[in-house]
Amino acid sequence: MGCFGFLKAMMVVFNGIIFLAGAAILGVGIWVKVDSGSILSFLGEIENAPAELSQLLNVGYLLIAIGALLLVIGFLGCCGAVKESKCMLLLFFIIVLVVFIAEVAGAVVILVFRPLADELFTKFGEAAVKNIRKDYGGNPDVTGLWNSTMNTLQCCGFYNSSDFVGSPYYEKYDQQFPPQCCPGLVVPCNQTVADSDTMITGCFPKIKQLIDENTSVIVGVALGIAALEICAMAVAMILYCRIKSRGD
Repeated sequence: MGCFGFLKAMMVVFNGIIFLAGAAILGVGIWVKVDSGSILSFLGEIENAPAELSQLLNVGYLLIAIGALLLVIGFLGCCGAVKESKCMLLLFFIIVLVVFIAEVAGAVVILVFRPLADELFTKFGEAAVKNIRKDYGGNPDVTGLWNSTMNTLQCCGFYNSSDFVGSPYYEKYDQQFPPQCCPGLVVPCNQTVADSDTMITGCFPKIKQLIDENTSVIVGVALGIAALEICAMAVAMILYCRIKSRGD
């Protein structure tokens, strides 16, 4: 009975956390769809962007789906453990198993089709550079978005400072680059000064560097989630069998 009660308590706590996480993700997904001024809406307005990029605009629906799924999983796990419902525990086990299989399949697909992802990033980079050279310094929304991105990531342009050559800002300010390309300097930020600062890179290389530096953390989190899912399925099946035997 002690072990049985402990497993029930762990199921309630674990799935309570899942339920709250699902509610948070669902809220973010709804916010993304409602907020017309979000970065996703901006991405949809980039001219000559690769057609595959349009799929990113559905990330709000994806977050809503993930949040709703986590809500269902958390509800079934909590109620199944508290009420000792074999039906709920079995549904919980099946859903978590399906999610686990989907995650494994997704990881395999990512590894197999990684060259396609690299090609997509290349196309998006070309479209982003064209967007900078057309609208940066002329379109307040585009300018503000790029300034926020560069300030946050401490980067300059998509690839480097040369992305701004020919932009409205570049022409308006006598062939100067944005101050983010020459941080901490009071001299005009021209090509020579920007190229001399080797610490400032483009935003895309910066993001790629952050991912590469945290690969072990990402893999560790993925393995941790997989381990938790396996443990959750094991506990659910143990409770299912114990409840069944107690009813005999």
